[in-house]
Amino acid sequence: MSAETVSSTMESVEEFRDRARRWLKDNLPPAPPILSGEQKTPETWARARELQRILYDAGFAGICFPVEYGGLGLTPEHQRAFTEESLPYEMPLALNIPTFTICLATLLDMGNEEQKRTHIGAALRGEEVLVQFLSEPRGGSDLAGLTTRADRHGDSWIINGSKIWSSGAYAADYALCLARTNWDVPKHAGLTMFLVPVHTPGLTVQRITQVDGSTEFCQEFFDDVEIPADAVVGQVNGGWGVASRQLVHERSAVSGASPYSSGFVHHSGRNVNGLLEAARRTGQLDDPRVREDIGEARAMNMVQDQLNAHVRARIAARDLSPAAGSIVRLFSATNAWLQSDTALRIAGASAATGGPGDDLGLAQAGQDYLSRQAWSLAGGSAEMARNIISERMLGMPREFAADKDVPFNQVKHGK
Repeated sequence: MSAETVSSTMESVEEFRDRARRWLKDNLPPAPPILSGEQKTPETWARARELQRILYDAGFAGICFPVEYGGLGLTPEHQRAFTEESLPYEMPLALNIPTFTICLATLLDMGNEEQKRTHIGAALRGEEVLVQFLSEPRGGSDLAGLTTRADRHGDSWIINGSKIWSSGAYAADYALCLARTNWDVPKHAGLTMFLVPVHTPGLTVQRITQVDGSTEFCQEFFDDVEIPADAVVGQVNGGWGVASRQLVHERSAVSGASPYSSGFVHHSGRNVNGLLEAARRTGQLDDPRVREDIGEARAMNMVQDQLNAHVRARIAARDLSPAAGSIVRLFSATNAWLQSDTALRIAGASAATGGPGDDLGLAQAGQDYLSRQAWSLAGGSAEMARNIISERMLGMPREFAADKDVPFNQVKHGK
């Protein structure tokens, strides 16, 4: 069924849910277990693209993306219904972050018509994977202080520098890359966003091994990488506006509030059924303290779901500014810490002593705990979220910045 057909029928949410439920049961296999530190192989990415194409051909891809760009043009309520029905089934989860929920959402808001028609449709068909090239090795949380440069040469831009912490870059086709194009103005004013083919000559991608054994994060090196002039997303020297919108989508994606995902996976801590099973198998299910911990985990998940829905609706209605996404992002990090801690307490020593043959699955709690702090960093650090909430929502004074209004070529930098 084509996107046009689905959109034109204007199905109710419940009709859409019922059709999705029947189609999922007949066409997709059960979801495999998702393990922390598990490596995404070339087969994993190929399967994600294949699943995405299956969804597209069946009329279930890009539920909230406009019809003219290959989506269905339906509502977040339709997407939520499909997500709930798809939880037991194998889905192209590798494509959610950052391809659909961040990069495509940003192109939808900030890209030109050709970029939207070309890349949104291709990704929804499983033909393209997109990533972010934002952070830099020496930049810390000061994204606007980046030093990767793009210089105009005739009909091309030449990029030199380095990016880091780019999830899945090794498997990507395109990247949204923020670079400095004017050094004579304050840092926020001299940036431009580019849509860069990842397999361009001069662009090298290296994978980084994390503490949990995963190698999904990458570092990129640009050595005279040449891209066409029309690779600009938004306006030249207007990249901070594009990046700001991109960060809004990133916070929404990390907190699970984005309407643009293909399916959804809870990280280990949000799997309350898993906590119950762990308590049962370790003989702790009747322990009042353990039951209280599981109850708190369940309550926090319910609060997060309600908070996501409330903030998303209020932003859509313009009752709240997009900065309110930081509330959701901060709560999701706080909840992730609590859930990971709870899983570790229930698993006890088995979190450290279990191995691949652990039939209780308790060792996964220890493996997941190794990534606990990632939830305070992904989508912008929790400290940054607190600053945004305090300054942009509560009207508190901005913290001092020595480089404010100073041309970037006059700002002192460490060696």
